[in-house]
Amino acid sequence: MNRQLLALEREVGTPLFERLSRGLELTPAGQIFARHVITVLQDEERLEVELDQLRGDYRGEIRLMSVEGLTSGLVAPVIREMIQRYPNAKIVVKNGTSSQNTKAVIEGDADLALSFSSDHTSDLRCCYQGRFGMGAIMQPGNPLASRAQVSFAECAAYPLIFSSPELTISQEMRPVVGRYEGPLRVLLETASIDLAKDVAAMGLGIAFQTRLGLESETRDGRLVFIPLETEPRIYSELSVLVRARRSLAPALEAFVALLAEEIRQREAEEREPKKPGRNVTGRNEGGNA
Repeated sequence: MNRQLLALEREVGTPLFERLSRGLELTPAGQIFARHVITVLQDEERLEVELDQLRGDYRGEIRLMSVEGLTSGLVAPVIREMIQRYPNAKIVVKNGTSSQNTKAVIEGDADLALSFSSDHTSDLRCCYQGRFGMGAIMQPGNPLASRAQVSFAECAAYPLIFSSPELTISQEMRPVVGRYEGPLRVLLETASIDLAKDVAAMGLGIAFQTRLGLESETRDGRLVFIPLETEPRIYSELSVLVRARRSLAPALEAFVALLAEEIRQREAEEREPKKPGRNVTGRNEGGNA
């Protein structure tokens, strides 16, 4: 392998790797070369996909990196619509933090990412961005559950469930928590959104997040979402990201468009009361279009 790498460097005419005691690292030229290779490979994949579609036999793979908590409520309906259009498509979904998801797209390990991080580099292209207000989530039996809005000070009278520092929610909540001068009882700090929801649904404490990912819990009456009253209002921005300068294959472009439309619907539902008899995706509860 080392001989092959040396031969590649001779062909390119510049060192691509720094050979350190801890291993190989890309030089600046190596980073440029790596980005080019990823683009070429993805363009080759697009060619194969388009030829398959021309033959009416698309069997490609779409790799999505999602933040935990969005897969069942937000991503699942998109997959249902996607399979109706491309029944032979294979969709691979993995969970990670927002930074992990964007890193996977940049390095070519994923085709697209759902990320709450708004710190996007020039290596990424944002296809759509939705904006969602932060709220407190709690068991319906909590005395605050009937409020139209709730302040952090009111929530602080109860045990609190915080997100770990590596999650975007923690970064967004930091100024609010920092301004509070009273005592805090932090029951749980976790990087798992699902664990935070489960503990809140048990009535053990109050957690904080957006409406996204709470669809089944609020529909079943396990949790209540109350908008968090802050000045200014805290919002999370959910982005659909692909690699910059990449040409999207038709199937991937369709999947991106479906994700964007689903997020757009959730934004509209946050601004308007939910209509009786319809679920969070705007389709009948039975699942028919």
